[in-house]
Amino acid sequence: MNIAAKRTCWALCALLMSAQAALAGEFFETDGLALRGYDPVAYFEANEPTKGNSAHAFEYKGSTFVFASAQNRDKFAAQPEKYAPQYGGYCALGTANGYKVSTQPDAFKVVGGKLYLNYDRKVRDLWSKDEPGYIARADANWPDVSKQKRRD
Repeated sequence: MNIAAKRTCWALCALLMSAQAALAGEFFETDGLALRGYDPVAYFEANEPTKGNSAHAFEYKGSTFVFASAQNRDKFAAQPEKYAPQYGGYCALGTANGYKVSTQPDAFKVVGGKLYLNYDRKVRDLWSKDEPGYIARADANWPDVSKQKRRD
């Protein structure tokens, strides 16, 4: 392959990667779904992670959320800011410490009517030892952390 062809190939790869990043919404996503495909309303209603169904999808801030039922989808659609996770669904402890990492569906806690997710349950348990302090730090850090690339 000649140099011009290699440069063209690299330019196309870079363009495709930037287009993929541009397609992503404001929330933590895997396989094109926010929250790994779990229903954000269920965290409040059932107090447990509940897998969503693509038949009950709703787009919010460029991210696709899926819900266990049409009723949950409609609740979210009416008040997305009430049900959407804090810090874009990224790790609350990571955000408090100044970086962006993924989360697991079972590492959650609803505090003060807001959904917080963490990297895993061990991290959630550590975060739970000083929720008010970590929330205050994460709230202050989120404007900068939100602009970062995910570390993991």
